[in-house]
Amino acid sequence: MSCFIFQKYCQGASSTAIFGEFVCNKLKDPIQQNVYKKTARDLADEMRTNCESLNGNRSNLEKHILRTLAEKQDFNAYMIYIKNPKEHFKNFIRGEVSQYITERFEDSVRPKIENSIKLLEQQITEAAHESAKQANADLWLHHFTRQLSGVLVFSVNDLTGVNQDDVEVSFLEDVIKKELPSIITDIISKFSTETFPVKLEHKDRPDEILIDHFCQCCWVQCPFCASICTNTIKNHDGDHSVPFHRNNGLNGWFYRGTTNLAINICTSAVASNQSFYPNSSDDVKVPWKEYRKGGPKYASWSITPDLSELPYWKWFVCRFQTDLENHYEKTYQRRGKIPDEWRKYSQEEAIESLNKYI
Repeated sequence: MSCFIFQKYCQGASSTAIFGEFVCNKLKDPIQQNVYKKTARDLADEMRTNCESLNGNRSNLEKHILRTLAEKQDFNAYMIYIKNPKEHFKNFIRGEVSQYITERFEDSVRPKIENSIKLLEQQITEAAHESAKQANADLWLHHFTRQLSGVLVFSVNDLTGVNQDDVEVSFLEDVIKKELPSIITDIISKFSTETFPVKLEHKDRPDEILIDHFCQCCWVQCPFCASICTNTIKNHDGDHSVPFHRNNGLNGWFYRGTTNLAINICTSAVASNQSFYPNSSDDVKVPWKEYRKGGPKYASWSITPDLSELPYWKWFVCRFQTDLENHYEKTYQRRGKIPDEWRKYSQEEAIESLNKYI
């Protein structure tokens, strides 16, 4: 081989190696984003199968939320659930996802990313092989990026900025195969319970995927007891409704002219001959039987007169009587005296009533 030919060969080999290494380095972020995003989706799907609280509908999720609240007996958490249920649901889902990732990281989460990244590595090397037939580096780049457009978010513009002179496209496949494993190893080595969520766009996080799944529904609350409408469609047609209403006092309702928190439950109240004041600022009262006349927020609810009551909320009022009284600066006395029979329910019976009725 003449000196000139040998010199050109060395230049070609060096340029090809530099060019291939440059391409691999540019692919690192798109590879990481792709793999993290796919892992998040797969993890969300897995949790909807394997996680007891997330493997059903919103009613099932709410049952687990109420059970957890009863087990922890945290009054402040209860008040977030009562006053801002959507926020509480979101926080609960985030907690479930965080716990699942921590507990199942090595046996479930890490294998997912490793399987995804191996598949992607294969797709990249196949794209390099298919592009080897191109006449020059510029055409190689266009063909290479087009081959991967369905799996990676990047374009030719992301792979410009390196000298393409003397690049031997027939050798680029070998360079890619040689350089790519170190990129892959680096991505896997930095994958952890800490980096996984923060490397994802907010909407692509597994908890946000699940929040989107469970929380795109109706969140209108009963104007009396704050129970959440159970309709799974946001802005749905027809009335709002719930299978079980609660004690009105836990939402702050009290008897006019007293400091006594109300103990009536919506479904029994609408069967009574009593009245309520829809606006605290005036003296206009409305019979419970005609509650829809109280205004738009009352008229949009369907409250059936019956005696259906969930023991859970009777236990709650008794367990947190003092907390509720302090919170609302009212008392469960006189007209609002808690019935003795409510005090017979234990924590275990309250939780069991969730399993029985929900």
